[in-house]
Amino acid sequence: MDTFTVASLGAVVLFYLATLASYRLFLHPLATFPGPKLAAITRYYEAYYDIVKNGQYTFKIAELHKEYGPIIRISPYELHVSDPAFFGVIYRQEGHWNKYDWSYNAFLAPGSAICSADHNVHRRRRAPLNPLFSKATVAKRQNLINSQIMKLIDRIRDTDQSRLNIGAALSALTRDIATEYILARNYHDLDKEDFSEGMTDDTMKITADIIAAKSSFDVSMDAPTIVHAILTSDLPPAEKEFGRIHDEVSTVSGAAFETSAQTLRVLLYYIYNDANILRRLRTEFQQLPPESRTKLSALEQLPYLTAVLMEGLRLSPGIATRIPRVAPDRDLVYDKWVIPKGTPVGMTTLLMHLDGDIYPNPRSFDPDRWTDLDTRKQYEKIYAPFSRGTRSCLGMHLAWAELYLTIAALVQEFDFSFEGTTPEDIEPASDQFIIGTRARKGLVVRVKTHILSE
Repeated sequence: MDTFTVASLGAVVLFYLATLASYRLFLHPLATFPGPKLAAITRYYEAYYDIVKNGQYTFKIAELHKEYGPIIRISPYELHVSDPAFFGVIYRQEGHWNKYDWSYNAFLAPGSAICSADHNVHRRRRAPLNPLFSKATVAKRQNLINSQIMKLIDRIRDTDQSRLNIGAALSALTRDIATEYILARNYHDLDKEDFSEGMTDDTMKITADIIAAKSSFDVSMDAPTIVHAILTSDLPPAEKEFGRIHDEVSTVSGAAFETSAQTLRVLLYYIYNDANILRRLRTEFQQLPPESRTKLSALEQLPYLTAVLMEGLRLSPGIATRIPRVAPDRDLVYDKWVIPKGTPVGMTTLLMHLDGDIYPNPRSFDPDRWTDLDTRKQYEKIYAPFSRGTRSCLGMHLAWAELYLTIAALVQEFDFSFEGTTPEDIEPASDQFIIGTRARKGLVVRVKTHILSE
């Protein structure tokens, strides 16, 4: 009897799986879209590349497009498009755009704006944060950024003529900037001998402490924390509870760390491995009065520096993964294909930025792609290091300020020679949501002080 029961149960399970596979292959609303059959049947296809192969599904998707065409089914429920003409369709300000909630479940922060699938919930939660990260607010707080950069410079000066892990140092810089900007707390990672990360679950205590002190809030303060911004907003009481606020704190602060640090590593590597780029940058800095060389507004006007930063962000955008969007109330149309409403469909900025049909020699670092304004306009709609549309990166202006001020300061102060590093070490190697590289933090340079002429 037991044997019969087990056999019967096995038969039922097999029948269910066969029926499910048949439905997904032949009757599902996405059944006619091209793509590998196994991906249409099960998410384990993706899991193999992301778990067993350690973050390789993004790059597998690029291969699948070469085999199956510009629109493919990459899971039982999701489509992916590789066509720059479609980018402006799904990443735009107009219309109602949800996120694909499955993509953000792993963050375990459902109360945060970034993990809010519903369009209206996201908009409501993000509204109090926008002023804190606006271009004007970032400009007003550039002294905070510069003070941390000066601390980094002092640390690097102490290593003159010796070796320094610049990868770890840049991570410490962006962590210290982010925690002070977002939480008014400095973990002093730049002061640590190995630049190790000091931020732990202290964010929970800090969040709780700020909430407890809400009676002393000054709503006119020049530098409110993200917690202040939420608590003094017109959000309903449920949105101001500790758990919801901590979800916001943890995701915003986490997103601000490694993305900027990775782009800075890429920039420094290519700048210091091309004498022409380094010379042109220093010549441009010399055209500024000395007192303007650390001012964000002056640096933003330098065309070659801007081109260098844009190229760095092309090769190292904020995230490596796809960004699915859902139109809940209407079908979408791509070429001859009708995408049913409610279907997650996405594109991957990193793959678009590395598309040889758009950018000649896409893996080469060439700032001159951006020096011609007419050419830059051609790229404008498909250049999206911080994404685009209603869900574009909250911290975009803070990241730009970090890049301008950090690169300008280091290029004027130091000569770096990279030891044992090749382009392959800093190129995208895996999708860890952010870009994973072989030399994520272990990027070693030999340091020599450089004096920029007056």
